[in-house]
Amino acid sequence: METEFTPFVSLLGGGLIGLSAVVLLATHGRIAGISGIVSRMLPPTFDKAGLPQGIIFLVGLLLAAPLWIVVTGTAPVQVVSKNELLLVAAGLLVGFGSVIGNGCTSGHGVCGISRGSARSIAATMTFMATAFVTVFVLRHVVGG
Repeated sequence: METEFTPFVSLLGGGLIGLSAVVLLATHGRIAGISGIVSRMLPPTFDKAGLPQGIIFLVGLLLAAPLWIVVTGTAPVQVVSKNELLLVAAGLLVGFGSVIGNGCTSGHGVCGISRGSARSIAATMTFMATAFVTVFVLRHVVGG
């Protein structure tokens, strides 16, 4: 399986993610961690005051792909396993990791590192190392 690397689009996307994180922090005093935003919208940590901002943030995430189609005329390329058991296991592991790590890749990797958080740097190093090992095993050991 080949991975297509597009430096310009990647740089633009990263810049937009960083800009959105800065805007959210500057305007609402909130970290743009998706797991935190979603968890504040659900019981038991339901945050009534932050609900409108959370809904707007999530709607923006959901509108990104349709907006990409309108702008470029093509759908974003997505490669997802057809193995439902694997997808369920991966989703549970990511959710569990976000809970025990007190945040997700966006909260720690984008916002935490930029704030110089030692906890976020350690969390990001951990999930990046896990990702490297997972890709290596899946591509070179299992042969996927």
